[in-house]
Formats: sequence, C-alpha cells, structure tokens
Amino acid sequence: MRKGFEKGRIDVISMGCSKNLVDSERLLRRLEAKGLKASHDSDNPRGEWVMVNTCGFIGDAKEESINLILELAEAKRQGRIGSIAVMGCLSERYLSELKDEIPEVDRWYGKFDWNRFLEDLPDSETNLKPWERTLTTPPHSAFLKISEGCNRFCAFCAIPIITGRHKSRPIEEILEEVEDLVGKGVKEFNVIAQDLSSYGLDLYSEHRLAELIDKIADVKGVEWIRLHYAYPADFPMEILDVMRKRDNVCNYLDIALQHISDPVLSNMRRHINKEETLHLLEEIRRRVPGIRIRTTLMTGFPGENEEAFQELLDFVKTQKFDRMGAFAYCEEDDTWAAKNLDDSIPEEVKQRRLDTLMQAQESIALELNEQLIGQTVRVLIERYEDDNSVGRTEWDSPEVDPEVIIRDEELPIGEFADVTIEEALPFELIGRKAR
Repeated sequence: MRKGFEKGRIDVISMGCSKNLVDSERLLRRLEAKGLKASHDSDNPRGEWVMVNTCGFIGDAKEESINLILELAEAKRQGRIGSIAVMGCLSERYLSELKDEIPEVDRWYGKFDWNRFLEDLPDSETNLKPWERTLTTPPHSAFLKISEGCNRFCAFCAIPIITGRHKSRPIEEILEEVEDLVGKGVKEFNVIAQDLSSYGLDLYSEHRLAELIDKIADVKGVEWIRLHYAYPADFPMEILDVMRKRDNVCNYLDIALQHISDPVLSNMRRHINKEETLHLLEEIRRRVPGIRIRTTLMTGFPGENEEAFQELLDFVKTQKFDRMGAFAYCEEDDTWAAKNLDDSIPEEVKQRRLDTLMQAQESIALELNEQLIGQTVRVLIERYEDDNSVGRTEWDSPEVDPEVIIRDEELPIGEFADVTIEEALPFELIGRKAR
C-alpha cells in the first residue's frame, strides 16, 4: 500500500448546485452504512478513494471540476490519496472525452449510476431507503429535492441534455423523508428541483406542487419551507394560496426569468413573453403580500442588442427584485442556441452589461434593506463568529442570500430569535436581539 492516504477512508467532494449536494449526501450515507469512514469536502483529502461529484452546467463550473480532478491526479501520483472516482453532471455529459483526457481516474460514473461505485465495494448490501442520506448542511436545515430533470429545453440550457426528462418523486416518499429529517432535528426545508413548476405532471397528470407543499407544512416540526427554481411559463398559481395561508411556508420564491425583451425571450425559447411575465409578477405580489422574489437574469444572449439590454435594465429598476443573480451568456455544447444562433456579442460587452445590471441591483438591495431598519424580524441562527451571532430571515436562502449579524450576542445555533434591525448594507443586515 502506498503511504500517505488512510485506508478505509473515502473523501466525497461535491461541486456545483444543491441538487448535486443531495446526491453526495445519499452516497455518504451508504458509505457509512458499509462501515467506511466517509468525509465530505475535506480541505485535505487523503482517502483510499476520493469521489468527485462534478458540475457540468456552465463553462466556469466545468473548468472548476476538471481542475480539481487534475489536482487529485497529481495527489494520486504523489501517494497522498489512493484512487479517484468521478460522478455527476460533467461525466454524464462528457464521459468518453474525459476518459481519454484524464486516464489517472480509476472509475467513472454519470449522474444516475453512482450506486455502481457502492456495488464495487465490500458489503454492497446497505438496506437503506432511496432517500436516506447524511446531511452535510447544518443539522437544522436541509435541501429537499422533489424532482429531477426538465422538459423545457430552453435554447441556452444543457440541463435536459444532462438530466433527461422531468421526473417527480411521489408525494408519499417525500413526506416520509421530511418526517425522518424532522425527527433528526431539521426545521428548515429548502425545496429544490430543476423545475418546481412542473412537479406532478408526469406522475399525476396535473400540477401537484401546491398539494405537496401543503402536506409538508402539516408535518409537526417543520418551521420553514422555501421554494427554489420555479419556471415562469405554466406556473402553478395555486402554490401562492398555500404560501399566503401557511405560516411555515416562507414568503420567498426563486423563479428564474432570464430576460424581459420579447425578441430575446423568443430566441431563448422560454415559452413566455414580456406581457405574460409582467402579469405573473403582478399576480404573485398581489396574492402573497410581502413576498420576496429571487430571480436570475442573463446578459449577452444572441439577439440582445443595446435596446434589448436597456429594456432589461429598466425592468430590473422597475421591478426592484429583492434578490437577483445574473450571468453572461456562455455557449453550451449541443444546445439549440449553440446549433442555431450566432454567439457574436463580444465577451467584454456581455461583461459590461452584466456589471451594469449588478450595480443597479446593489442599489436596489440597499434601498430595500434600509426599509427594514427599526423593524423586528425572525432570524434562524446559523453560527457564532467574531463575538456576533449570524443568521437568516425567512426571505434568505442559505449560501446565496443576505445574512443578519446580531451584535454582541451568542445565541443557540439552530434556534430562532427576534432581531431588531439597526443598520443595513446591500447584502447584509445588522441588529440586536429584541428585548
């Protein structure tokens, strides 16, 4: 045996989105059931095996995954780790090319066949339910994946190519998982999917997202339910009634809009136009007063001239989204846009537009946060650092949204506290525990 790595240890490194993270957590649980020492996202991987769960969504994420695999290949040559395995979206999409380019990897898997890695290890029978996993998030919070795949086939997006058609999980199975996680101390459920809006259509021939969320809200111990990655076209409006009526369904919706210019939306094959988008946003805000909307936008898509970009910028300034992310268009292999549209907008123009959009959003975020000064908000405590507690409101998803700093107070992690806001920054609130 080569020196330097720990026999019986398996390091799992998860790249990309929270949906990938759930798969990594399921793998970790099965490794532990075999009696193996499993480590997640270690800063110093030294396992007999290192499994990389890759991301293949956009260029930067793909490059990050490949660079990590190459670093591990060097660590393997030096004897600091044993063998390398790769799973996830990148290998699902580019398996044959990667095998040729990185021969140091010992085993390759895609996004859906990673169980074969377990079958190759001793004591392959683990007798676990499909959803069982080891949480890598704080014990009071979990991501809850309710479906996989997407049927939308937007022009720019490789997700349907990687994940295949939309496939919902049965309501009963999801509720069983929720009840199990509540029993382990989880209070906050961040519901995720590539397309929340389509939940239930494949299994039940109708939208069932509202019914699912309503039933999750019935589970005793569920404090917060937050919805991520809804699609604007064919949006299930009934979910808004559930959000308004149920106190433990957060007034928060993550819905990627991408653009507002009709010609660009048409090129993107988004199945929705400007008028319909504006009507949807108006209805969401009317039905759920006080809702916080997070969206994602794109600059530099083929056909976005200066007039179309100005329309997008005006849209952002008018709508004043509470949370917003954006990225510059990057052509993805085998997508409709890559095959049919000319990616002729210079990268510096895409980036300039992106910077302009985000500068506008920073001003909006500060304006909205300043409206909270003097108000008392409910905060879920995440950690203690630098003599302050740090947490999030119901309007803030972990890792991507603002946090609340509670000055000069050590509060119990995983518990809720009422905090009076004293100061606002664009992406941070500062306050003290209400007395």
